Amino acid sequence: MFRHPTKRIAAIHDLSGFGRVSLTVAIPILSSMGLQVCPLPTAVLSSNTEFSGFCFVDLTANMRAMIDHWKSMNLTFDGIYSGFLGSHLQIEIVKEFIDHFKNPNQLIVVDPVLGDDGKLYDSMTPDMVSEMKTLISRADLITPNLTEACALLDMKYTEKMPESELKKVLKALSEKGPGIVIITNVNKSDRKKQTFVYAYNRADRRIWKVQCDYIPAHYPGTGDTFTSVVTGCLMQGDSLPVALDRAVQFISIAVRATYGHTHDPRAGIFLEKVLPNLSAPFRPGCFELLEQE
Repeated sequence: MFRHPTKRIAAIHDLSGFGRVSLTVAIPILSSMGLQVCPLPTAVLSSNTEFSGFCFVDLTANMRAMIDHWKSMNLTFDGIYSGFLGSHLQIEIVKEFIDHFKNPNQLIVVDPVLGDDGKLYDSMTPDMVSEMKTLISRADLITPNLTEACALLDMKYTEKMPESELKKVLKALSEKGPGIVIITNVNKSDRKKQTFVYAYNRADRRIWKVQCDYIPAHYPGTGDTFTSVVTGCLMQGDSLPVALDRAVQFISIAVRATYGHTHDPRAGIFLEKVLPNLSAPFRPGCFELLEQE
């Protein structure tokens, strides 16, 4: 049987003409990590939504036709990776996509974009949260932040959740379907000097924690960047803790490379300056094994 020499991943995200988010982050990162990215755009925007007055073209009505063409070409994918989805119908289309293209050696990643800082985004109704619950059940890996993790479990958001509770949240989300659960943007420092990423792998029942320094800046697309790097690392064959460590290090380098410039933060991190770091030899950082049953 013919095998394509490059691993192939379908990336189901929106596309912004300006501002480094979604596909304009996922494509360069995954491509630089040696993967063929096949984008399935859910919408096209003139800029990311941080800028007022952006032009928006919804592609929901076109997505099935694009998918049907891929089916007629008999395409196969080593990975499927979805990000922000704007409607019930888009979630349904992604579920259908996974069901059709799924194979035993595939990595299915869902970034369940719902909200942040304890609040859901304006477009994320309770019905959308319910739909997202059905989507994550099909995933191998999910990457919610703490706000999204609580929403998916119908829990009250707690900004400084005790580690013992975080472990329960990780395991409870894994019981919904995904074998690996990563929770990002966990703040457990009173002075906000550090943030943390927690992860649970059901296969070996290990819980990992990675620490990252806090920099007082907000750049859209850092969540997309993190999940894209983790996805690329796992598809390259890295272990979960190494993938977490590499992603956190990459984000830290990217934010530091951007922070010193006079730069509109809405445009995102200076991704182009730091992409070569993904090809550099890996230097283990600060991942920590918290629990192994």
